Amino acid sequence: MPLNSLATHNSTIVNIVRAVKGICSLAFLLAVLLVCNLLQAFSALLLPISRPLVRVINRWIGGGWWSLTDWLAEWRGIDIQIEGDRLPMKENVLVIANHQSMSDIATLFRLARRQGRIGDLKWFVKDVIKYVPGIGWGMIFLDCIFLKRDWKRDRQRLFHQLSRFEQEQIPIWTLSFVEGTRLRTHKLEASQSYAQSKGLPAHEHLLLPRTKGFGLTIEALRNHLDAVYDTTIGYVDGVPSIWQWARGDVPRVALHVRRYSIDELPQDEETLSHWLHTRWSEKDSLLDHFYQHDHWPSSSIKEE
Repeated sequence: MPLNSLATHNSTIVNIVRAVKGICSLAFLLAVLLVCNLLQAFSALLLPISRPLVRVINRWIGGGWWSLTDWLAEWRGIDIQIEGDRLPMKENVLVIANHQSMSDIATLFRLARRQGRIGDLKWFVKDVIKYVPGIGWGMIFLDCIFLKRDWKRDRQRLFHQLSRFEQEQIPIWTLSFVEGTRLRTHKLEASQSYAQSKGLPAHEHLLLPRTKGFGLTIEALRNHLDAVYDTTIGYVDGVPSIWQWARGDVPRVALHVRRYSIDELPQDEETLSHWLHTRWSEKDSLLDHFYQHDHWPSSSIKEE
């Protein structure tokens, strides 16, 4: 079942100090973000001269802001422990992850920064996000992938955009929450009921993955990706809100990573769908062990 929300500290003084930290951090990040948007807008003036140059500029801008976000998380004392497979530096990858909170995104900044690819993040996000000042506007310049949640409308546009990454040899570190939405009790119950009706695994800690979008992504990027990173995010003491993350209420986050070379992935759609369901069953077992023992199974750890 979904974890409970992270509890607030019971000390008034601690809460006041953390709230001040949170407000200062968010205000600073917002101010920097608006400056980034302005710089991105000016960079568009260079499109007639050199599109690759505009991408380089925006990679620097986006990577700088995302890195700043993660540095501030470190300053607030958020410990993100990354374990699992050894990962080569600067690969083109598709990152798949379980989704419990907006804090999941901030957690994955740490992995992207460690791997030297934070400026190459490409997000699968709801189409409405692109109208949001700051984050949404910035994502437009960073070639993020906006989806309307209508497969018939999304399929052609998605394939076209993903194929362009390969055709133009754009460095990518693409992230997808393949469950399609954040884990909630009523969503988990609906997912379990659907899984039972279709003869699929009914997970205790995860929603069923959406295989169509995953399959199309692999189809479009197979010749451009080096690997798929299957990441599992485990929270200690409860799932934090983004405000609790900003305050520094989160003591520790455990991130487990498994790397699968793109050559290991099946070619046909049905087998690839089965491959993803198998990964999700393994992920459910990982989370079950983590929630019971507060650490990942020792047999799954290859790197601190």
